[in-house]
Amino acid sequence: MKTLDDTVSVRYMVDDVAAAVDFYTTHFGFEPLTNAAPAFAAVSRGHLRLLLAGPESSAGRPMPDGRQPEPGGWNRLHFVVENLAAEVARLREAGVSFRNDIVVGPGGSQIVLDDPAGNPVELFQPAGR
Repeated sequence: MKTLDDTVSVRYMVDDVAAAVDFYTTHFGFEPLTNAAPAFAAVSRGHLRLLLAGPESSAGRPMPDGRQPEPGGWNRLHFVVENLAAEVARLREAGVSFRNDIVVGPGGSQIVLDDPAGNPVELFQPAGR
């Protein structure tokens, strides 16, 4: 039985909780855990629990200095895939928006796409696969 001790939790700020749940369950095989939309939802995949916090959630409240939590940025989920070109084709066909084209480096190939709130997700195929 999986416990919170062996689960990694990542919080993403999103502007539409329902759209984020649909995106991660439809395109990446996450399972719904908790849904308190429009404020919050949680989905899981393996040992990853992804917390999707909308503007109405407690995580969306302004910081004491006035900064407002918001989606986007460059920290990202990183998914290893067997066939990057096939995954990119599948997701493009589904209308997913990419930030760049496939980049090849010494460790492998990668591409960055956006979830519905603009949070980045990286797909990575290690070299030699």
